[in-house]
Amino acid sequence: MVSKRRLPTSEDRGSLREDASKARKQPLSKKTKKSHVHNEVEGNDSVFVKLLKTSGITLKTGESQNQLAVDQIVFQKKLFQTLRKHPSYPKIVEEFVSGLESYIEDQDSFRNCLLSCERLQDEEASMGTSYCKSLIKLLLGIDLLQPAIIKILFEKLPEFLFKNVNSDGLNMPRLIINQLKWLDRVVDSKDLATKIMQLISIAPVYLQHDFVTSLPEILGDSQHADVGKELSDLLTENTLLTVPILDVLSSLRLEPKLLTKVRKLVMGKLSSVMLDDLPMIIKFILHSITATDALEVISELRENLDLQHCILPSWLQASQSKLKNKGQTSSSGNQENSGQDCVILLFDVIKSAVRYEKIVSEAWIKAIENTTSVSEHKQILDLAMLFIIYSTNTQTKKYIERVLRNKIRSGCFEEQLLQSTFYVHYVVLKDICPSILSLAQSLLHSLDQSIILFGSLIYKYAFIFFDTYCQQEVIGALVTHICSGNEAEVDTALDVLLELVVLNPSAMRLNAVFVKGILDYLDNMSPQQIRKLFYILSTLAFSKQHEASSHIQDDMHLVIRKQLSSTMFKYKLIGIIGAVTMAGIIAADRSRSSSLTPGRGDLSSEQCTQVTSLLQLVHSCSEQSPQASALYYDEFANLIQGRKLAPKVLDAFVVDICVVPEGDYPFPVKALYGLEDYDSCDGIAINLLPLLFSQDFVKDGGRLTSQESDQKLVSPLCLAPYFRLLRLCVDRQHNGNLEEIDGLLDCPIFLTDLEPGERLEYMSVKERSFICSLIFLTLNWFREVVNAFCRQTLPEMKVKVLTRLKHIVELQQLLEKHLAVTPDYVPPLANFDLETSEVTPHTSAAVSAKIRIQGNLGGRKRKADGSKISSPDPLSKEDNSECGPAPSDRSPLEKEFRGKEEKTSVSLQNYHAFFRELDLEVFSILHCGLVAKFILDTEMHTEATEVVQLQPPELLFLLEDLAQKLENMLTPSVTRRFPFLKSKGNRNIGFSHLHQRSASEIAHSVVQLLSPMCNHLENIHNYFQCLTAKNHGVVDGPGIKGQEYHIMSSCYQRLLQILHGLFAWNGFFQPENTNLLYSALEVLTNRLKPGEPDQALEELLSQSFHYLQNFHLSIPSFQCALYLIRLLMVILEKSTAPTQNKGKIASLARQFLCRVWPSGEKEKSGIPNDQLEALLSIYLEHTDGVLKAIEEIAGVGVPELINSPKEASSSTFPTLTRHTFVIFFGVMMAELEKTVKGLQAGTAADSERIHEEKLLYWNMAVRDFSILINLIKVFDSRPVLHVCLKYGRLFVEAFLKQCMPLLDFSFRKHREDVLSLLETFQLNTRLLHHLCGHSKIHQDTKLTRHVPLLKKTLELLVCRVKAMLILNNCREAFWLGNLKNRDLQGEEIISQNSQESAADESEDDASSQVSKSKGTEDSGEDEASDGAKEQESDESDDD
Repeated sequence: MVSKRRLPTSEDRGSLREDASKARKQPLSKKTKKSHVHNEVEGNDSVFVKLLKTSGITLKTGESQNQLAVDQIVFQKKLFQTLRKHPSYPKIVEEFVSGLESYIEDQDSFRNCLLSCERLQDEEASMGTSYCKSLIKLLLGIDLLQPAIIKILFEKLPEFLFKNVNSDGLNMPRLIINQLKWLDRVVDSKDLATKIMQLISIAPVYLQHDFVTSLPEILGDSQHADVGKELSDLLTENTLLTVPILDVLSSLRLEPKLLTKVRKLVMGKLSSVMLDDLPMIIKFILHSITATDALEVISELRENLDLQHCILPSWLQASQSKLKNKGQTSSSGNQENSGQDCVILLFDVIKSAVRYEKIVSEAWIKAIENTTSVSEHKQILDLAMLFIIYSTNTQTKKYIERVLRNKIRSGCFEEQLLQSTFYVHYVVLKDICPSILSLAQSLLHSLDQSIILFGSLIYKYAFIFFDTYCQQEVIGALVTHICSGNEAEVDTALDVLLELVVLNPSAMRLNAVFVKGILDYLDNMSPQQIRKLFYILSTLAFSKQHEASSHIQDDMHLVIRKQLSSTMFKYKLIGIIGAVTMAGIIAADRSRSSSLTPGRGDLSSEQCTQVTSLLQLVHSCSEQSPQASALYYDEFANLIQGRKLAPKVLDAFVVDICVVPEGDYPFPVKALYGLEDYDSCDGIAINLLPLLFSQDFVKDGGRLTSQESDQKLVSPLCLAPYFRLLRLCVDRQHNGNLEEIDGLLDCPIFLTDLEPGERLEYMSVKERSFICSLIFLTLNWFREVVNAFCRQTLPEMKVKVLTRLKHIVELQQLLEKHLAVTPDYVPPLANFDLETSEVTPHTSAAVSAKIRIQGNLGGRKRKADGSKISSPDPLSKEDNSECGPAPSDRSPLEKEFRGKEEKTSVSLQNYHAFFRELDLEVFSILHCGLVAKFILDTEMHTEATEVVQLQPPELLFLLEDLAQKLENMLTPSVTRRFPFLKSKGNRNIGFSHLHQRSASEIAHSVVQLLSPMCNHLENIHNYFQCLTAKNHGVVDGPGIKGQEYHIMSSCYQRLLQILHGLFAWNGFFQPENTNLLYSALEVLTNRLKPGEPDQALEELLSQSFHYLQNFHLSIPSFQCALYLIRLLMVILEKSTAPTQNKGKIASLARQFLCRVWPSGEKEKSGIPNDQLEALLSIYLEHTDGVLKAIEEIAGVGVPELINSPKEASSSTFPTLTRHTFVIFFGVMMAELEKTVKGLQAGTAADSERIHEEKLLYWNMAVRDFSILINLIKVFDSRPVLHVCLKYGRLFVEAFLKQCMPLLDFSFRKHREDVLSLLETFQLNTRLLHHLCGHSKIHQDTKLTRHVPLLKKTLELLVCRVKAMLILNNCREAFWLGNLKNRDLQGEEIISQNSQESAADESEDDASSQVSKSKGTEDSGEDEASDGAKEQESDESDDD
């Protein structure tokens, strides 16, 4: 039987397979010539030799090749015909074979028969290829001879199995097997397969490998199945043949079952195979995948493939040891290269599979998406695979980005994992660097801060691990982000560059020319971004003195000089910040790092001269502009505060200021706010009012006398910045001792009487503005004084600082009164690192609720009277409109009651940008308890002792500022996007000093303040406990309306807000901040159980939760209650076993909902709606029985409300009033829909008990839904109806998806329960339909937009109920009828035509007619056949 081969016949393929043997033969045949005939075989009487010669082949002896005189095909045809037509046929065949067998007994003759023949025919006559087959292969192509010759070959082969390679380099077994490859036809393929498999079983290992890999080239298709089974059995017996067997199985046509069996077998061996074998094993697994089992196979492969385990023993360890021992042996180097090659080959196999097999790439992404494994080595592979698939398969990029974002949000992919991925797989990842950078760019466009951070980390590690070319690409991508104009991208990219400059400065210097290009885009950068950029460039330019960085220095000097010479403040700001930052780098204090850079600890005279000249240039260019001077002082002060300057640079900048002008002023000048008694002759005072008057006099066009013109005019704007610079210089030079300037703490200020009194009404606008400016400048002076002296330890100094705090609070109260009658007033600047010189407050006074934008770009000074200045630049309005904190950005918790007098005042929150920033060190005042102040007589003897402590108003002032700082730095905000060339919404005005520190440093500072804050929290708690006991629990008792009560309540709220802001910081999840979290929790735990060290995290969390929970009894306001609940939730989130305390949060939330709260005077209820909604949602989310809780509120609380008077509330839930009903209703509907949507649909395989439980659960849910829906008959306001339409449809959809499958297989066993459930639900859906009619009649677009989707869902319910009945053989129970359209009160709607009226309420009738199977009848319905009526309903119900 002849078996045709699947592969086409090809002489070329056969000849290519024998190139190796020909090449090996060539040296032996050099002496052989075509003309040589002396070595011809003798004994021509042999039939074998005779027939061959007759057919065209002459046999040769020795090293000569057999000669072929005719074409190969002609020879085969001629020999076949000779044998077939021979008189003694078929005996002649046997004789021929016997002759061959005798001839090849000689090894040299056998070798010649296996090697290719030599052609003697001329080229012109040649019709075939120039290469000839061997004699044996030519004979195998003749069907008559093939079986016998195959038998001879397999008999001869064992003789050579265990012999060494011949001296001529030929491997006889391989040469014999090569004769069987690519035969045109195989006469007995089954016998051939059997013989080869037997041979494989006895051959040595090195030959087994060759024989196995030759099988696809020898066997026909008919033998693939049998050979595949035998190979699979051999795979279990001999693991050394795993690779060749799998290679062959991939090339054979096998049944899927067999492939699955083999795949499972090798899958179990993945963890134990050698790295060299992995590529072929993975190739087989991936190529044997089908669409049905792809996800399962990939998931199993991901579980079993431990690449990190395979890689580390080979080349990573070798590379690590190479770092330790440079004299590594060459064998280790070869091992490392081999390991790298295997890894690259392995990932090439995977790349090929995911590129050309869509099911493989999709299954791999799906497996990663579904996994919840926390094993690091699996996640390393996951991340590497996402990178690889992203680079090879463009169709899945969006899918991969979505999966990656979700993994980052859930915390599965963090920095440590990314670093490990690059460390383990950098050899593979560097080849796909462009795709990785493209992915990072996409992540940086996100709005989620965690995703943006992950994208920046990709850039960072790509730069660290990849080669020079990739580093250049990384820098180019970061520069593109910086020049994009998007604030979030610019900040992130600059932060990455800052980190890279520190981690790898030498590599960054090579790419400095790209970073330098950013200097062309300074116009669109914020001051903080400009600082970062100049820090980066200065570090690259001045950290090492060599020629490569000189061009950067030149460009930076050019840019700085150009910007400083500008008359516009916007550009002068760039020059000042750049120059001061550059000076800081040049004059950096290298004494700490002198060990790293020996010989550079001291600042050279050349560098000192360079710094001095640079700062003098800034000083000369800014002295004509008060704003520029103030900015220069602030920037220089920040440099000194960071302790970055060498001491010898400071000496030239500590100077005195002494300006005492005299003249006539519109207000009587008084020395106010002095803390010591001064004689009229000695002492000092702050000359504020004369300075301000002089500035306004010049600005308003007044003429100076000749004497005045010779004096230098000093602007009061520079007072606070210059003092900050002065005290930091003194502090640095005297190691914190401020005795030289302590007179400035208690000296008075030249002011006037600031109490408004009756004369406030008679003042002109200009005079009012002058007083307001005076108060602002005084406040900012006091704030800087407190910044300076807050850390002084002497009791006298502490008392003076507390007194200054008291003055600040008093002045703020005065300022609010003045601002209330000066609505268009714009205060003097206090923070100068702004993108424009004009910033306007968002006024919210009763006189004008409208924001008045006043713009003036450039160096023109602002008018003190606050009159509007029109700006010629249209961008100025855009710049100014975003500068202050917008009212919408303010948290509702900040809108607290401040007393009756504030009805005519404004909130200073809108003027935050016009106050000097308080340093974090100021909050050390919170540690102050009672401070004794000794009053001395003239002889320095103690005359009296006065005890001073931090009072509630000052405490509130500090807590409000600290809460703002935490909200700005520790609370992640949604990144806002702004068009290119437009100003960014600057929420960072007034936080410049804060942003000089990292979030970790700020969190550490706040943790240090936890103990005093807990003291204040407990004191306030005791205050309200005593007040409650004094009032016998009466809510509106004496003292509730007092100013002290509201201040204490605000302090309580701010303390809880600060604690919440601290513990909600996402930085605690980073490993380096774990100890900080422990420290914070230990502070809270020690308040409850002092002196218990080394407790576990869970115990600390539990004790902290218990400590904070104890404060619920004294909560004075609803805002405080919500913050306490949120604080407890944040503590609970960090626990690994939150179930225990989850119920406590629900119980606490219910207590707050059931509590009577003091009502405010500005609104009927003292509870803001959004806060009530938040607390109610927390209660329903954390309670164990959501349905029972909803039923309690809707079934108990609401009826109490309905039966109560109009302004009253529910007795069970006092927070439930007619005004807050819509909040309760919306939250309950949303939580009900969310709960049933999360309930898993039952299956027929579930137990009977599970079916009963789910049916009972759905009965409760439908009952709650029924109670809520029927409330619209009483509360029919538009918001309530909107909630009902929106969540009613979602509930019906959830019923269709989750409940109907349960009813399918519960109908027969629980018929009555199912029918009862459908009857109840029918009444609800009927009411929903009435609501649709009501919406149409009133033509309310907000309501009617929900109607089409709701009606479509109701129609689907009809079909689904019918399908359920048909499934349970109850088709006859399904009827449809015509119901009339009605409004919410049940009245018939007659405005619609009869066709609409006849077809609208089909879905309700479905359940009605189901109930008829129980024997009930509805006389108002016309029963009809279901088919026609259902069709009519479907066609007409979409109106």
